[in-house]
Amino acid sequence: MAEKYIIQVTAGSDYDPDRHVVVPVNTHEPVKISSDLVDIDLNVRVQNYRGLPRNSPTTSPYFSHEPHASSNDQYSIAIRFSPKRPSNDTSRSSSPSAGEDDSDEEPINGISGEDLQFGNDFDHPIRDRLPPGFNYAMNIVKWWIDPGLEGDAYADQPYLYGPALSSFNAIHIGPGEFDPEKGGLWVEEGGDEDGLKEREALGVPAAAKDRMKWALKPANKSRWLFRYGKTYCLDFFNPYLDFSEFNLRLPGFTLPIMKYWDGERLRSQPKRSHTLRYTLRNRATGETYLVVVFTLYRKEDVNEDGSLKPAALEATELDKEMVKEAGKIPDMETTTTEDVKKDDGYEEARKKFEGLDVGGEDGGARQGNDRVD
Repeated sequence: MAEKYIIQVTAGSDYDPDRHVVVPVNTHEPVKISSDLVDIDLNVRVQNYRGLPRNSPTTSPYFSHEPHASSNDQYSIAIRFSPKRPSNDTSRSSSPSAGEDDSDEEPINGISGEDLQFGNDFDHPIRDRLPPGFNYAMNIVKWWIDPGLEGDAYADQPYLYGPALSSFNAIHIGPGEFDPEKGGLWVEEGGDEDGLKEREALGVPAAAKDRMKWALKPANKSRWLFRYGKTYCLDFFNPYLDFSEFNLRLPGFTLPIMKYWDGERLRSQPKRSHTLRYTLRNRATGETYLVVVFTLYRKEDVNEDGSLKPAALEATELDKEMVKEAGKIPDMETTTTEDVKKDDGYEEARKKFEGLDVGGEDGGARQGNDRVD
């Protein structure tokens, strides 16, 4: 079934697809996303990528460097972000121990480690489409990959979030490294000089696995503050989700997610698109900082140049209506000229690949997580 679809990755600072840009997967140049709450640089890498824009690299040099080569990582969402103080000062940490006084006189100077979350969410129920063995698979995910995950797959608007501190595989306090030969943003656990001092003062372990385990304790999360105006680098990667075959490969368990990825919609509404969404959000305020969407379109609904045919555009509009019905897009009578349109983002991304001979079978760089105990 996977061969009938083609994938596209878009991203924005909120849920509104009209304000998203197309992400040029596997290129080293980051996508820049800004809002009143955050400035973000984003790289998305996917092994064996066969998606939009056309002629996209099939892989990234990122996957040929350690630790990703040995781990056989299949994708990466790398973020460099600087949170901004909200203009109304309503984005306050839920924990007074996050490094600031809890009085009304002093606003919190960042986002508490308890509140910054990362994970997946949906706009519609999926409980009727969950496969046999889903709870078993979830137990594997929580035990082997991220014990900090919390969610409700059976809710009307299902979600699965984890604290950023324990969900991201690598966290670096500071601007980090940008290296085209490593695929763009390259995040190693640690920090710059000030960042290392801050980690040491908080008692944060130096190794990524130990930091992820440390961050499972509420007392530790509440001490960490993602400070306004400071820059942080985060990288989320693993070998478990194969976007080329749409399989979830867990230790001793393989789940063909294409069979269940909005499967009921696939049968009853074949012209709908199918999406997997990653969200970086504030648990206390509900504000979103980054939304990355992996969308599947039927190949027959995509033109040779990679633009969407009317059926795919209609599916995208239907998806937008579903997001709006879920209350994740505020009603706005008009949009400003500063709003980023999806078609504009596509054209910009497509230009990056014109003339590149990297999309064929031999294109792209050659390829060469451990459990949190």
